[in-house]
Amino acid sequence: MKRKLTLLLMVGMCAIPQNMMGQTPNALQIGMLRWYSANQSASLYLGFVIPNFAAFDGANIWVTDSVTNQIYKIRPADGVLLGSFSAGSTPYGLAFDGLNFWIASNGENGLTEIRASDGVRLLTPSVGRGPVGVAFDGSSIWVTNSIDHTVSKVRTNDGVVVGTFAVGVNPKQLAFDGANIWVANVGSNTVTKLRARDGTVLGTYSVGSGPYGLAFDGANIWVTNQFSNNVTKLRAKDGAVMGTFSVGMNPIGIAFDGANIFVTNNGGDTVTKLRASTGAALGTFSVGKAPLGVAFDGANMWVVNSGAGLVYGSLSKM
Repeated sequence: MKRKLTLLLMVGMCAIPQNMMGQTPNALQIGMLRWYSANQSASLYLGFVIPNFAAFDGANIWVTDSVTNQIYKIRPADGVLLGSFSAGSTPYGLAFDGLNFWIASNGENGLTEIRASDGVRLLTPSVGRGPVGVAFDGSSIWVTNSIDHTVSKVRTNDGVVVGTFAVGVNPKQLAFDGANIWVANVGSNTVTKLRARDGTVLGTYSVGSGPYGLAFDGANIWVTNQFSNNVTKLRAKDGAVMGTFSVGMNPIGIAFDGANIFVTNNGGDTVTKLRASTGAALGTFSVGKAPLGVAFDGANMWVVNSGAGLVYGSLSKM
């Protein structure tokens, strides 16, 4: 049974993926976010300003903050802040490529590359207008351009944009399934599937109202529908709808832990846990104010609470 704690300092241990412990990282595994090997029960809380999204690099949790224009590096074992680094103007989504983080710098229509080992800022390529979501496909970085209704594919070794592809209206987050890139189009209530190799559109699928977040469970793509308060499960091979499941109010972020789907309910200050195989609701858990992003570290879920009004943002560990 889950325990809910509110602490000033983080406690607990996390499982570090074996491929990141002194071995050469597997780029495809990183691209597919295959961090999971355990799912422990514990949770905690940490304050920020207005954080947005989080990602795991195999050792540490990284969180973007769109007000301070920083990215924060946090050790999961004890919650120690290891550093904060300039992340461009209005940073939102982020992805890890095995060595470095790529951050959508929304305010300057670009990406910011940060070296994970020491936070040094590397490349800052320009992309389309209004970048929001970022994903890694094992060799390239993909970013949504929400104003242009496109996605850009960026070569990681030099930051060159090797392709820009039309998708739906106001694309937000992305997911990689091992071969294809999936894009949630909040303004057209669809998800676009593109072949990662060349950007060819393989399909466009209708989902709920206001699709935002995406997660891959090994066979299916899960989509948060922020205005219909549910999630859609799409079969990755053909886009067939396998189910639509109610969650909380205004779902945004979504992550997979190897067995279950976790959804942040931005309007309800909660997280819903669903069994990935059936969509059955396994619980709804209170977190901080206005949760957005969520990331899995191999043992625990990390929920980014963006805050609202006089309530500053925070980070919850489940």
